[in-house]
Amino acid sequence: MRHLKFAPSWLRFLIIFLLAMGILFRFSNLDSKVYWHDETYASLRISGYTINEAKQQLFNNRVIGRESFAQFQGANPENSLNDTIMSLAKQDSQHPPLYYIIARLWMEIFGNSVTAIRSLSACISLLVFPCVYWLCRELFNVPLSVPGVAIALMAISPIQLVYAQEAQEYILWLVTILLSGASLLRAMRLEDQLAKKRQQPDLFAIWSIYAVTLTISLYTFIWSAFVALAHGIYVMITAKFKFTETVRSYLLASLVSFLAFIPWITVVIGEFFQFLISADKTTVQPPLIPIFSFLIMQLSRIFFDINLSLENTLNYLIATLFLILVGYSIYFLCHTTNYKVWFFIITLIVVPALPLIMPDLIAGGIRASTEPYLIPSYLGIQVAVAYLLATQLYNGSASRRNTWHIIMALIIICGLISFKVSSQAETWWNKGMNYGNLQVAQIINQSNRPLLISDALGNNYGNVFSLSYLLEPKVRFLLVNNQKTPKIPNGFTDVFLFNPSDTWRETIEKKYKLKTDIVYSNKYYSLWKLAKPRKLRQRNISPNNILAASL
Repeated sequence: MRHLKFAPSWLRFLIIFLLAMGILFRFSNLDSKVYWHDETYASLRISGYTINEAKQQLFNNRVIGRESFAQFQGANPENSLNDTIMSLAKQDSQHPPLYYIIARLWMEIFGNSVTAIRSLSACISLLVFPCVYWLCRELFNVPLSVPGVAIALMAISPIQLVYAQEAQEYILWLVTILLSGASLLRAMRLEDQLAKKRQQPDLFAIWSIYAVTLTISLYTFIWSAFVALAHGIYVMITAKFKFTETVRSYLLASLVSFLAFIPWITVVIGEFFQFLISADKTTVQPPLIPIFSFLIMQLSRIFFDINLSLENTLNYLIATLFLILVGYSIYFLCHTTNYKVWFFIITLIVVPALPLIMPDLIAGGIRASTEPYLIPSYLGIQVAVAYLLATQLYNGSASRRNTWHIIMALIIICGLISFKVSSQAETWWNKGMNYGNLQVAQIINQSNRPLLISDALGNNYGNVFSLSYLLEPKVRFLLVNNQKTPKIPNGFTDVFLFNPSDTWRETIEKKYKLKTDIVYSNKYYSLWKLAKPRKLRQRNISPNNILAASL
């Protein structure tokens, strides 16, 4: 590490500028993008209600307004913090409760608006900067060069902006990954220093921080178990598979964290067996994406993201350039640092991703909804690239330094362009099945007195909640359970069917002697409009008269 120096003044100024820009964009237009399916589920858990309770009160064949959804979307006086935890334990135990507890307390203070809940993630995202500084200091033992560049890259990374403005636990998970990793390296460093001085280490003082941060990480996101596995592999490799004092201390700290997490593990196991014996397995899974296309796309989005579709060939050109950069960064890292440095980053990139990728290789594709599980990999890649840039910006010949100045300038420009485009967008690729909600809402809002009919089949529950955020107060909802035939009242100029099954839609057509015209569809759902049959159109008979006669 002799070639690393203090960062020059121009680089310090650049880091401060990019950090300021990153903070500014994290808090800009928080409510502009679609509040999508998974975010509505997070709000439901915060409210303390279960899906079944919400369905019983909303999907009951009665006409309601969008204000009826508010009770199930945030903190409310009817339920307590304990109800929030129990809601997760009953129906969503794969999401541990820490984030939802924090979010519940936050929304009790700042309200239930989209801006309020997303501002929590934006505030948590600010903790990423000191945490990544600490991690890089422990890894590279330099004052500012690598940690400072890492902060700059994290500040303008498009993938970081996505999670910083998402009402879910993923940005908090990133913070806990950084904390647990840095505290592990700190504990190993302190124990090694004391061993060299032949002093008896205080193991509790050294390893307690790691045990606490790992426990917090587990209670934030259950995939932290694979981050802990990466830590375990790293400790064993660096100890050369010998049962040293460091290995013994690590195992003890990990055991303490595991024991602290046992209460929630029992909840997860209980819900899993309940799911196996339950007949309700109607959740519709998102379509599979070719795994290579998905991974190379996500790698590109770490540095540049203007919401290009997966089918756009420009993506692969851009991604190839960043793939070369990342590949060289990892090679350079392994070639120029001690194995205790590069092996930590490699395990962080590979180990948490393997359990996600391997089953999907067998299935022939990967689901876009699993993308947040790659957060540890994103972090490892960004640290590797930060190390490469920090060591090349002001070392070597003048021509070499100029080349890397240009490369860093291009990375910064890509990040700032991505932030600018994202800040003005109303939807984004991470909105998954609700990417097209804006178009659906525009169609419905054009009607004078619209009625939206849907059922609780599959993902319709979350989709209807998400859509309700974009619909005007004049829109009314008629929600039914178990695909019952709805009782459509008079007084509406247009009647829409939201994502009906073919059988249910045909049943409605037959009962009311109307036809349905599709007005919007994508790979996730469709919107249909009830219309007069052709003969009735010619006679100019109103659909409301038909509905009245049918009723």
